[in-house]
Amino acid sequence: MKRIKSIYRFLVLTGCIVMTSCSNYLDIQPVGKVIPNTLEEYRALMTTAYSQDLLDRSVCDMRTKDITIKKDNIDLNNYGDIEKWINNSTSAREFGWLDYYENIYYANAIIDKQDEITEGSEQDINQLVGEAYLMRGYMHFLLVNFYGQPYTKEGAPKTKSIPLKLTLDLEEIPSRNTVEEVYTSILEDIESARNLITKKEWELGYNYRFNTLSVDAFEARVRLYKGEWQLAYDAAERVLKQKATLEDYNNPDAKANLYTSVESITAYERIYEPTSTLDASKATQSFVDMFSEGDLRPIRYFGEKDNKVDYYPIIKTNGSVDYKCSFRVGELYLNSAEAAARLGHLPEARNRLLQLMEKRYNPEKYELKKNEINEMNQESLISEILDERARELAFEGHRWFDLRRTTRPRIEKTLYSGQTIILEQNDERYTLRIPQSAIEANPNLSN
Repeated sequence: MKRIKSIYRFLVLTGCIVMTSCSNYLDIQPVGKVIPNTLEEYRALMTTAYSQDLLDRSVCDMRTKDITIKKDNIDLNNYGDIEKWINNSTSAREFGWLDYYENIYYANAIIDKQDEITEGSEQDINQLVGEAYLMRGYMHFLLVNFYGQPYTKEGAPKTKSIPLKLTLDLEEIPSRNTVEEVYTSILEDIESARNLITKKEWELGYNYRFNTLSVDAFEARVRLYKGEWQLAYDAAERVLKQKATLEDYNNPDAKANLYTSVESITAYERIYEPTSTLDASKATQSFVDMFSEGDLRPIRYFGEKDNKVDYYPIIKTNGSVDYKCSFRVGELYLNSAEAAARLGHLPEARNRLLQLMEKRYNPEKYELKKNEINEMNQESLISEILDERARELAFEGHRWFDLRRTTRPRIEKTLYSGQTIILEQNDERYTLRIPQSAIEANPNLSN
């Protein structure tokens, strides 16, 4: 917490740097120093949180069977132990901790001072405070899925995970809350946001901000992770009733994960960064093999295979801010389909899955897939939906979380070096260890 305290002292004693969004997407420029007081100044504080790069989900992709690290000394030093699931590495890149709690601090500052914000309409102030609640909930959600056991694992809700931070009290030395307590708080923040956010859609260049659709999209994801299928289905359908347009990959220019895409709901996170996680990551042959002939996505996802080894460069994202994506329509189709299938509502599940597939396969392949899916029983349909999630949401930061929340399968993986490594089913390493630097700053985290 030492870094957070220094930030607090800077904000209180010397003021914060006001930032404004310029014409380029997320082009943030400092324009002066003030103590936050007006709506504009508190909006600048929220923009600071939105502009924080959070790359840990792309690092977690390295722990799946889909990605391996290229044979480069720097990349292997930074990420080699991570893809081998070594939790006590002394050389590998440390997973994030403070960045998430910094964003929580900014959110708490806005929530705590909401009645003191001046020079803004009540609606605009409420909108900002609602975004702060959703930011706080989202940061806790990411943290609990890195460092807490998966909610759906037997007994996991009562286990310790990460500390909730819901106040500005920086003298507090927080202890770890249970997985259940964290999820309860997340859902409470979602409801607070629902009561305050009124903006349905932001204009391009500002659509990194949360909106009314973000609230239900986030709830759908949280409910899915909790295994609350009816509530997940209901939340996903609330979004799709308002925004259901999909990019059609039969159009060669279509890209679903661009911030300019018709599917974009919230273009907040940049999951991959070009000179670090993207450059180090290569797609494996086994992952490419999940895409059948007639699927229109591989040409958008993978570059030409290296002739010397069976690995592929990732081209679905170039790591730029153009590919910022936290919530988009395609995920909501899959959330709805999975929840319906698990409820045994197979016609509804097939309908949502096929609506997505029609935009992702050429017409001939789609007809074959439609016939196959219409013949599937519940178990086969759920398996197909999960495979489709792996394909559709590739390199958007979902894969590791999906493996954790479902079956935590056995992973047998061949590295770029040719070495084969194995992660057993339900292995404890599906949950990350809290970073050592965080434990050294707060010994309560070790308990």
